[in-house]
Amino acid sequence: MSSLRARLLAWLLAGVVLVGAAGGWVVYRNALAEADEFFDYHLRETALILRDEPVEYLLAPRLPPTDASYDFVVQVWSLDGVRVYLSHPHAVLPQITTLGFSTVPSSEGPWRVYGVQAATRVIQVGQLLRVRRQRAAGLAVQTLRPFLLLLPVLALLIWFAVGLALEPLQRLTGQVKARRVDALDALPAERLPDEVQPLVLALNDLLGRLRSALERERAFMADAAHELRTPLTALYLQLGMLARASGEAERESAMSTLSAGVQRAIHLVEQMLALARQEPRAGSPRVPMRLDELAREIVAELVPLADAGHIDLGVAAAQPATIAADPEALRTLLRNLVDNAVRYTPAGGRVDVTVDSTAGEARLTVSDDGPGIPPEERQRVFDRFYRRAGTAPSGSGLGLAIVKAIADTHGATVSLAEGPAGKGLAVSVTFPAQSAADTHPAPAAPAAQPGA
Repeated sequence: MSSLRARLLAWLLAGVVLVGAAGGWVVYRNALAEADEFFDYHLRETALILRDEPVEYLLAPRLPPTDASYDFVVQVWSLDGVRVYLSHPHAVLPQITTLGFSTVPSSEGPWRVYGVQAATRVIQVGQLLRVRRQRAAGLAVQTLRPFLLLLPVLALLIWFAVGLALEPLQRLTGQVKARRVDALDALPAERLPDEVQPLVLALNDLLGRLRSALERERAFMADAAHELRTPLTALYLQLGMLARASGEAERESAMSTLSAGVQRAIHLVEQMLALARQEPRAGSPRVPMRLDELAREIVAELVPLADAGHIDLGVAAAQPATIAADPEALRTLLRNLVDNAVRYTPAGGRVDVTVDSTAGEARLTVSDDGPGIPPEERQRVFDRFYRRAGTAPSGSGLGLAIVKAIADTHGATVSLAEGPAGKGLAVSVTFPAQSAADTHPAPAAPAAQPGA
């Protein structure tokens, strides 16, 4: 049963019927108790009256045996156990029993009997207990009959009450259906039941996050279109230069320029795709990863790039540290940090990668002795497509933005500081204690061999 209205109606009606049945049982038991008390009183009074009254034996019973309302049976026994009087012939009668009240079983059902002794006889007045039960059941039915007659009216009232209670949900459903696809403003939460307000607040929170995500996407698309226009225009112009080249030397120069432009465009597109993949990955699965081993892997991967620029790239120190992370995202983070450091470090420079672990936190640091970043600009370099004026070589302005996005999804912090001896730049990513764990004591790893 998937309908909330049907469930409410079924449970409410079942509850009403159950309470009515329980009430009927209580009424029946009370009526039976009152009937027992009432009829016991009459049994005793009848027996006491007959004790003081002379009985003419062998006379016809005082009441006609066919009178259906006569449900008492009077028997008179002599002191030697001979029945001398019977008021109402019956198929099964109780035999002589003890004096006072007693319940006598028989094949027709139990009898309630009261016996009293006179001077020369014993008088018994009896009644079948089923008569009492029938009268108690009749009284219970009469008591519950108005309730049974009003049950359809009660069901109709419950139907209307449930519909009225669900009306705010129907109104909310109508508001959601009537919205345009781009309408992400909050739903009105006033005049809603307390049970519905948490749902509306959760929806409003979801709409707010969706609005922020769409705004980021719009900004990203606008920035991407602006950033792609320049390299594509440059490629178009370089193609024209290649077509107009008159000599082999001029053609080779145009081809070299065009190849460099294509490489820059490819790098920009790759960075944009990486950023687009990382921003919504907060719910990606995490697995334990050795940060020190990953640092060595990425450094080995980028050594050829450093060798080409005559840069000394290596792992200066790596303490064993394990963190819970998205493997591909963490590789992208480290690759971007090392790639940025190598690109902006002049020939003959040095790039060091270190991993250390203290107080349960794991810290990854990539430092270089390049031009560095002034303190007043260190916060802005995390913005997408931001590039310092006059920097070389050319880049996409997305490297640190990608690093920041990945760090945020892992609950890590990114900080910028001066490099070794106050020169260059050191980028540190600190992973919190809940995602980082020391594996064993932290011996310092030997310095890596120069990459250049």
